[in-house]
Amino acid sequence: MEKKVYELINETLYTETLPNGLKVTLLPKEGFHKTYALFTTDYGSIDEEFKPIGQDEFVKVPDGIAHFLEHKMFEKEDGDVFQLFGKQGASANAFTSFTKTSYLFSSTDQVEKNLTTLLDFVQAPYFTEETVEKEKGIIGQEIQMYDDDPNWRTFFGLLQAMYPKHPLHIDIAGTIDSIAEITAEDLYLCYHTFYHPSNMNLFVVGKMDPEAIMTLIRDNQASKAFEAMPPIERKFPVETSEDIVKESTIYLDVTRPKAYVGIKGMEELPTNGYELLRKRTATSLLFQLLIGTTSDNYLTMYNEELVDDSFGFEFNMDRGFYFADFGGDTDQPEALVTRLKEILLTAQDSPELTEERLTLLKKRLMGNYLQSLNSLEYIANQFSKDSFGEATLFDMMNVINSITLKDIYDVVESFIKEDTMVTLYVYPKNKES
Repeated sequence: MEKKVYELINETLYTETLPNGLKVTLLPKEGFHKTYALFTTDYGSIDEEFKPIGQDEFVKVPDGIAHFLEHKMFEKEDGDVFQLFGKQGASANAFTSFTKTSYLFSSTDQVEKNLTTLLDFVQAPYFTEETVEKEKGIIGQEIQMYDDDPNWRTFFGLLQAMYPKHPLHIDIAGTIDSIAEITAEDLYLCYHTFYHPSNMNLFVVGKMDPEAIMTLIRDNQASKAFEAMPPIERKFPVETSEDIVKESTIYLDVTRPKAYVGIKGMEELPTNGYELLRKRTATSLLFQLLIGTTSDNYLTMYNEELVDDSFGFEFNMDRGFYFADFGGDTDQPEALVTRLKEILLTAQDSPELTEERLTLLKKRLMGNYLQSLNSLEYIANQFSKDSFGEATLFDMMNVINSITLKDIYDVVESFIKEDTMVTLYVYPKNKES
């Protein structure tokens, strides 16, 4: 077990890769009574075309199957795993993203027993055609619930415009029609491809004895047999800037229009994990400088009633893709889009990009970062979802300190391009003609 001390933030991390390939990370936290564990596979909703183990041809599975699999993992022949966690005093849950599926528990008691339960239930699938059919109704209701959420529909409307061929634009839960095609055989195929320990990581944080916890995990994994696993081969459609849908409009159950601008990242990203983390941080700082709530651009748009408190922006970077979006509710959708594009496309000459403002924003980002280290859930989620090689959440202080104004201008030059921008208008249904 490797021990690494981060003196600047007073944290000590213990890591080990087990013989079956499982990456284990332990973070003892003094003064906490709770322990939080997250067991994650590098498998999400976009991984729908791949080569199964031992096969030479790619297969394509129905949309939403990673999320469906997550639901089914809790049901076993002898009952529901949620009930078992409840009896052991733990709270359990799971979630699926575009690229990851995670299972978790938190408890203040019986941590060893709950950790064993977590490892055992995720590594023992049980599906039958009968239980799979039953689950379709439950997940169907979940899909319909999200279909009624304007913000969710707006987000996927942007993805549809930026990634019209890529599965990123498909709802993580799939559609009513796509989940109707899922069989128990499909679930086993995906499980055996993506749930091998070598494609997974386990993160445990909070109150613990790291030696005792690591011994428990080693013994648990050594008691199970896993065949050697070759690298997973995934397949994704190739897209160019010509595939991007420049402008689209949707009509939803909203009372006020919405307007959004999206930018799809097309440039190659750094392969070095630390540089990748710097790139993500510099991009986030760029947008804070340009249109964050402390910028003159934001205040001007607010005073002109182009935006209100619903305005916001996000930058997403994950395995194989990155994009940004900006927008919110507005009574002047076309004027807002025009202004946003003007701000973004003239960023190279923007008076908002100054050393003084960058220094202030870096200090604020540093404060938010240090505050976030008090959350066990935040730490575990960041460690499990990010893929920055050897660089981790605990390198963020050095990363933030290292960002210069040149890094900000480099992002402007490489990322903000008119031919990779999209516009999405959302209008009330009663405006549809």
